[in-house]
Amino acid sequence: MMSEMTTTSVLNSTFVRPDGFYIRGFYALQHSNYYFIFLGVLYVATLLANFLIMSIIWFAQSLHTPKYFGVFSLALVDVSYSTALIPKALHMFLFGNRVVEYNACLTQMFFVHYFSGMESYTLMVLAYDRLIAICFPLRCTTINSNTKMMLVIIISWMIPFILILTMVGLVTRLSYCKSTIVNSYFCDHGPVFLISCSDYSMNWFMAGFCVVALLYLPLAIIMLSYVVILAAILRIPNTDGRRKAFKTCTTHLTLVAIFYVPLLVIYIAPWLNRASLTKQQLAHWVVDAIRLAYDNAKDPVPKHISAHSTKG
Repeated sequence: MMSEMTTTSVLNSTFVRPDGFYIRGFYALQHSNYYFIFLGVLYVATLLANFLIMSIIWFAQSLHTPKYFGVFSLALVDVSYSTALIPKALHMFLFGNRVVEYNACLTQMFFVHYFSGMESYTLMVLAYDRLIAICFPLRCTTINSNTKMMLVIIISWMIPFILILTMVGLVTRLSYCKSTIVNSYFCDHGPVFLISCSDYSMNWFMAGFCVVALLYLPLAIIMLSYVVILAAILRIPNTDGRRKAFKTCTTHLTLVAIFYVPLLVIYIAPWLNRASLTKQQLAHWVVDAIRLAYDNAKDPVPKHISAHSTKG
């Protein structure tokens, strides 16, 4: 009895920082190697497509406008997010090296969540651009100049940086005296802090705060923006004018749906039922994998961009 009490006391008083974590991955998915090979092909395709988009915007003077500054930012975030996640996943699951060193795990955790938050905010910035362009067509160049758009984009990068840095920093205070097996396909924040033997209530709070600040808040602003945009479109007297105005928003709305719908499924379900985290984590893997495949296949620049670039 005394031995058990002593062991418990040692566990409670000793801070244990593991050498690394074992990433469990798609253990319930058969033939997952084929998925990662397909993901690798999509990764190469998304790099080529996004670098092409950024090159066109960079060299075409006619595209140096607030709208395409936002598109450039979105393409840059797509490349960064994919690079933070896919190469490491391919290395782990195709070559069997699933153990990730502690600092490398936290580094990946930071960049994956940071770029995901940046994408959410970039979509919000593009909604802001559409709001100004449609609701204030005669004053849009003065309200939303290139300089002001760059300032908005920089702010949209800094807010996720501060929040995610704080969120990941709180993980360093956790002790791991039991399991170091992460039930995810990368060093995901939730699965990492949930296996700690320390009190992780602050991590739960910060995770929820970041989800609200980086997911729900931008989505709410985007939805509110489109309520105002829709009201402005309905005031246009002719049908052809309304159709043309709405058509300028279709690409952005498609990207918003592709990004937010799967994420809402991922983050709402576990909070509704915290007791069934194992089943929810499996849903997390499947849905997030589908979202990632869509992210890598999408083209954030309208089809007419090539025509503009040839003129510039």
